[in-house]
Amino acid sequence: MAGPEARHPAGHTVRTVGEASTMRVRSASLAAPGRLENEDVVFRLGPLVGVLDGATVPAGFDTGCVHGPAWFVRHLAARIGLAVAARPAATLVSSLAAALLAVRADHGDNCDLDHPGTPSATVCLLREGVDEIDYLVLCDSPLVLDVGGRVEVVSDDRLDVAMADLRRIAAGLPADGTDPQTRFRQAVSVQRERMNRTHGYWVAATDPDAAYHAVTGTLPLRGPDAVRRAVLLSDGASCAVEQFGLFDWAGLLDLVTAEGPGALIDRVRAAEREHPDRLRRHKRADDASAVLCEFPSRD
Repeated sequence: MAGPEARHPAGHTVRTVGEASTMRVRSASLAAPGRLENEDVVFRLGPLVGVLDGATVPAGFDTGCVHGPAWFVRHLAARIGLAVAARPAATLVSSLAAALLAVRADHGDNCDLDHPGTPSATVCLLREGVDEIDYLVLCDSPLVLDVGGRVEVVSDDRLDVAMADLRRIAAGLPADGTDPQTRFRQAVSVQRERMNRTHGYWVAATDPDAAYHAVTGTLPLRGPDAVRRAVLLSDGASCAVEQFGLFDWAGLLDLVTAEGPGALIDRVRAAEREHPDRLRRHKRADDASAVLCEFPSRD
């Protein structure tokens, strides 16, 4: 369920749409402490819910763009909504591809869209239909699901694979006397080279082809394997499980259901303060977003 083989080719499936959404949605999204601008975006447009996580640009790195990650995620969220509204029966893949093309035009003529540091974002989308949901996950914003009482996670681990190699570079293996800042800059340069490449990882940026590399699927809203709950996360929230080990995925789903998405972010903030050594990123805290979708029984 969590691998790229779950993809559905764009245009090969037509979904039934039109009934009013019945899902209950609660969300929270907070900028990292001390940061003025949140580079995450959460949105709901009728039956469509999404979490976008803009890639923070490390200090001293150029992007070739006059805009930043926050601008990019806001425009991409709006363009996804417009694409879905224009073609409500289209797949999420084709809607994301159309949105990426539209955001290219939004950049204007003052941006170098071929620059390896061009603004980018992870994507996690869920769309409610009459009898099923569609989902799309691109890069490290996972989707946690209660499917017939079982907890399942849809994730895209290609960035994790690439980052494991980059951490070895940043650590200087083998040690060569290079200072940590230089090694970090080398690692970021290598990461940029691997973005949206076949043997690297895929993320929403300027190339609409990235949409066709997303992890996608469809699950029922009726029957014994019906989806009852779903949580969309940015990695600033999923780190509660993946880095801090505060609880497992089932525990995360239960916490968000019982106490709300904000409670999850509160736990993450406390863990960031108490255990900064467990972070696998170049910043001590990150923007964090979580969206809970609950689906009443339709049987």
